Amino acid sequence: MTDGNPAFSIRSVAVVVFLPTLLFSIGEGALIPLIPVAATNLGASLAIAGVIAGMLMIGELVGDIPSGALVSRIGERTSMIGAALLSIVAALGAVLAPNPWVLGVAIFILGLATAVFALARHAFMTSYVPLRYRARALSTLGGVFRAGLFIGPLLSVPVIHFTGGAQGAFWIMTISCLAAVLILVLLPDPEALFGQVHRVRKSGASDHTPGEELAAEESHGLFRTLWRFRGVLARMGSGAALIGAMRAARTVLLPLWAVSLGVSEANTALIIGLAGAVDFALFYVSGQVMDRFGRIWSAVPSTLGLGLGMLLLAFTHDTPNAVVWFIAAAGILSVANGLGSGILMTLGADLAPPGRPAPFLGAWRFTGDAGSAAAPLVVAAITGLLSVSFAAGAIGAVGILGAWHLARMIPRYIPARPGR
Repeated sequence: MTDGNPAFSIRSVAVVVFLPTLLFSIGEGALIPLIPVAATNLGASLAIAGVIAGMLMIGELVGDIPSGALVSRIGERTSMIGAALLSIVAALGAVLAPNPWVLGVAIFILGLATAVFALARHAFMTSYVPLRYRARALSTLGGVFRAGLFIGPLLSVPVIHFTGGAQGAFWIMTISCLAAVLILVLLPDPEALFGQVHRVRKSGASDHTPGEELAAEESHGLFRTLWRFRGVLARMGSGAALIGAMRAARTVLLPLWAVSLGVSEANTALIIGLAGAVDFALFYVSGQVMDRFGRIWSAVPSTLGLGLGMLLLAFTHDTPNAVVWFIAAAGILSVANGLGSGILMTLGADLAPPGRPAPFLGAWRFTGDAGSAAAPLVVAAITGLLSVSFAAGAIGAVGILGAWHLARMIPRYIPARPGR
């Protein structure tokens, strides 16, 4: 940890962490809504387009396993640079993809890079941000990430207009990641900016920063940790997986819905971008609700709202005003998702054993990501077998059951107001 230099301020990490994160998330925000569109343009069916969109979440789940060891071995900043470069390769592969399968591989690689980038920036904050500033820094980081997810789609609207297709959004990812790499490469060594850190040394190993050590602990022995905490992960972790599944289903279903309704590429990006603005506006409100009234008042309304938004989609696909209902549902889903901002990280922190929380947090994140990876495959399977409306209805029912499950489980494991 840093020595808590009084001169430290949140602004001091803006360029080295917040700006690269903003650029990376702008790129992701630009391309995520248009992955199904790009897939269908290459000849994919609606179900296959859902699978290809879900490859991002599957890549993140797979990337959770080696990312800790990688960050520990090569360092936080180098890992962020490498992840951004890999994202550029993936985005270029998506632009040049001759068929849906190559596009799917490119999106999977992008998911791997996203997992590494996310862990590396968290490890960087663990190393260089003093403990008393860390909660504010992580909260700000979450807000910056969500800001990128609504700026990206809005930025892609004029790009699509001038390039004439959804592939233009992948160029935004390429340029954004290139800018992030340049910022990270041109900055001086972090210890020149933030001061020396107290390094951790174990026998037979090189010195590690606290963030690198945290990353290693989170991924080392992951499956042993999953077994050790199987009780709480089966009960509370299943709730985290359901939240992750609802969020991933929202990310995949909204673009699929736009494709099925024949909404233009530019309008798809505009609708999802404006919905992202609502999501971004609520990230601070969610933290206030959790701290003042308890975790249950964020988790349950958020999951319930996501379920109801999906049910609204399911029953309005073939109505005369289907596009209007689509816009309304996108707004409801964004409000619900915004109300749950930070809930998974908060629940994980509440449940983690105080002595050595990192292994549990790694298992907790993996459990949530497992739900995120499974949801798009379920959506694609139901869409292929029945229809996209049935897929939305099934996910909506899961959301309602998930809210009921969280309402039962959270009071058993977490006090009504943990801060007291």
